[in-house]
Amino acid sequence: MNNKINDLVRIGIFYDGYYFYKVSNYYKYEHTKKSRISISGLQEFIRSEVALVSGSDVKQCRIVDTHYFKGRSSAKALGDKVQNERIFEDILMRENIVTHYLPLRYGENNSLQEKGIDVWLALEAYELAMYKRFDILVLIAGDGDYVPLVRKLNILGTLVMLISWDFSYLNENGIVEQTRTSQQLLEEVYYPVAMVDVIDNSPHNEYIKNLFVSEKSEKNSDDIKDFTEEKQFKLPHVANNHDEYRTSVIQSVKDGYGFIEDRQCNNVFFHFSTLENMDFNELKPGIMVKYLREEDAERSKKEDSPRYRATKVTVIS
Repeated sequence: MNNKINDLVRIGIFYDGYYFYKVSNYYKYEHTKKSRISISGLQEFIRSEVALVSGSDVKQCRIVDTHYFKGRSSAKALGDKVQNERIFEDILMRENIVTHYLPLRYGENNSLQEKGIDVWLALEAYELAMYKRFDILVLIAGDGDYVPLVRKLNILGTLVMLISWDFSYLNENGIVEQTRTSQQLLEEVYYPVAMVDVIDNSPHNEYIKNLFVSEKSEKNSDDIKDFTEEKQFKLPHVANNHDEYRTSVIQSVKDGYGFIEDRQCNNVFFHFSTLENMDFNELKPGIMVKYLREEDAERSKKEDSPRYRATKVTVIS
């Protein structure tokens, strides 16, 4: 792309909100960074990447439109997490990001799922690309469902930059979970940016440093609130079969959850929100605790054998 000195490079950014939420949780809970992605830092990084691909000065690369799409639970379902939802919306507003929400709907296994968000994002992105004539449209996503959108944008002559992450981690059940970018999507876009490689291989780059919320901000700023949920997974519905406290020791601690030794049923899963008298960050393997053991009805049914989790976990001094 050739630009005159005074020409601006107009950038439109479109977030797949749930995808971005998963990525941010990964860096907060699983990655050694232990920090969420900064919205402002990410957008400055995008400007630097657009400058690189367009051969322009960063000052010429201006974000003229930004949109965030996500499914959202009802206020009733969120309960006291409504405030965290509002805090994150305030962050988006400060960055002039337009939000688009659709209500989550019940899908398979009676679980809440996003319906129609990707279609809405695609339609809005295509319409605005025609109207606003972005020089580069930045898509923060990884789903192959966006391939038709990219093909349409290519016909318009709008270059598409893809910001995506490929990573894996162990979930609360010890099973490897993977997030992978669609290969077809990677092949269709003009400029794919593999963020895991960029972050891990250029840690001292100024823009990479600013990609994450600082430790100081983590303690004092609203920016680090957990966007309506404490963890990437939802706590399962459980049936209370036992009303007597059990005593054992912490077997392992991960980010946001851990396991308690229980000889009758191997290790029992617990979530940090079930702690009664201690900050989760202070837990270590070997600490003695008492807890209530409850059956996880969904897992028991799925695995055709009893599965349990712990609640009201109390450290014994």
